[in-house]
Amino acid sequence: MIAYETKVKIEELKTKAKNLKQLVEPEKLQMEIQQMESKLASPDIWNDQKSASEIGKKLRRAKKLLEDVTKIDRILEEIEIGLELSDEDPEFVQDVERRVTNLEKIVKQFQLDLILNDPMDQNNAYLSVHPGAGGTESHDWAQMLLRMYMRWAEKKGFEVELVDFQPGEEAGVKSATLLIKGEYAYGYLKHERGVHRLVRISPFDAAGRRHTSFASVNVIPELSDDIEIEIRPEDLKIETFRASGHGGQYVNKTDSAVRITHIPTGIVVSCQSERSQHQNKAQALKMLKARLYQLEMLKRKEKIEELQGELKEIAWGNQIRSYILHPYKLVKDHRTEVETGDAEAVLDGEIDLFIEAELFYFAEVKL
Repeated sequence: MIAYETKVKIEELKTKAKNLKQLVEPEKLQMEIQQMESKLASPDIWNDQKSASEIGKKLRRAKKLLEDVTKIDRILEEIEIGLELSDEDPEFVQDVERRVTNLEKIVKQFQLDLILNDPMDQNNAYLSVHPGAGGTESHDWAQMLLRMYMRWAEKKGFEVELVDFQPGEEAGVKSATLLIKGEYAYGYLKHERGVHRLVRISPFDAAGRRHTSFASVNVIPELSDDIEIEIRPEDLKIETFRASGHGGQYVNKTDSAVRITHIPTGIVVSCQSERSQHQNKAQALKMLKARLYQLEMLKRKEKIEELQGELKEIAWGNQIRSYILHPYKLVKDHRTEVETGDAEAVLDGEIDLFIEAELFYFAEVKL
């Protein structure tokens, strides 16, 4: 016999599926797919590579959404058949439960795919970590965060490149930047931006006292070459330096590392992962371009919020998440209220529960 909880879950999934279909409008989506395919079939469209690329991205997304709608409908039909057969044959009970579990995962991912609808969401992401005040303690915490995001990215099957690494004097890092390559890398990580707080017994304190450390995380999308951001040569201060050895295999240990300061904004970017000074400069300029794009987007957002009377200051110390390792273990996101006692797993990259909650929390389209 099918458990009551399973039957309730099936009804919930039916309702979610119905709401998602109304939101997606499969018939309309099918027409849009046909129109985009017709445009891409025209030789003239390829005279404008930017336009063709944008249509191609939209087409892939639309096809994926339509495929998922079809898949959800099919699994619901299979569950209905299984419910009928389970009354006569108990062996179908497990089959229904398995399909319900699978459908839950598909519906949740489908919701996330709908939320990740910003044009930049599909892009690769630059993720930078910077320690707060506190010397060795905060430097070590910054390195722990760096490892957490690297482990998360590797588990997602993303490619990770450490493009900049400035070691702390005694331990940890002064600053570090990852380039995380994978579909929707920026979309998943964009809400990780902010201050992260650690509470623990310090391994650097001989008296074994409890310390609180802060580190900030910034996430920006890797921009395609067709995004136009004006960078004047006279606004740049370009320096070269020897790459730091603490980055291990990820860092090129030569004098080819490049640091660029954008004088009007004070933004500083650096790259030392490539083999030549020219390559490092090109990568650093890409990061600067992305930072300037982010700055412009933030200005627009703040202007809108100011007009609406909802301008919120992002200040040091206004942590988005706390990682408490003593006197108890708890990781809690202060925006979504999501928390877990398995702090070790979180620091080992198991942060999807926070990322998914953030996406639903900040979604413009409420599902």
